[in-house]
Amino acid sequence: MKLCITSSGKDMDSKVDERFGRAPYFLIIDTDTIEFKTVKNSALLLGRGAGVSAAQIISDNGAEALLTGIVGPNAFAALRSAKIKIYEGVSGGDTVKDALDNFKKGGYTEASAPSRGPGRGGRFRGNR
Repeated sequence: MKLCITSSGKDMDSKVDERFGRAPYFLIIDTDTIEFKTVKNSALLLGRGAGVSAAQIISDNGAEALLTGIVGPNAFAALRSAKIKIYEGVSGGDTVKDALDNFKKGGYTEASAPSRGPGRGGRFRGNR
C-alpha cells in the first residue's frame, strides 16, 4: 500500500506534522518495501482550500491512504472522493518512522468522519 504521512521534513527521521493541509511535506511510503518519495506541499500557503489542494497532490502521487493528525471536512470529502483511506491521530512528537511502525502494527483506525465539522460535533480544533 502507498501510505502518505504528513511530515515536517523530507525523510523518515523527520517529525510528523499533525496538520494535513498545512504540513510542509508528504512522504509517500510503500508499506511493503519502505521505499518512499518526498513531495513538497505546494498547498501549504493557500489562504483557503489547502486541504482540498493537498488531497489532490497526494492523489496525483499515488497515495492510497493518509496518516495524519486531523482532517477537516472539505479535505475529508476530497480524500474520500479520491478513494484515499484516512487514518488520524498521529502525534507531532513522533517521527515518520515511528508513525509508520505504529501503523503497520494496527495502531490507527480508519476515520469515518472529519476531525471537525458536522461529523464530529462541529467543534473547531485549530487551524488545520
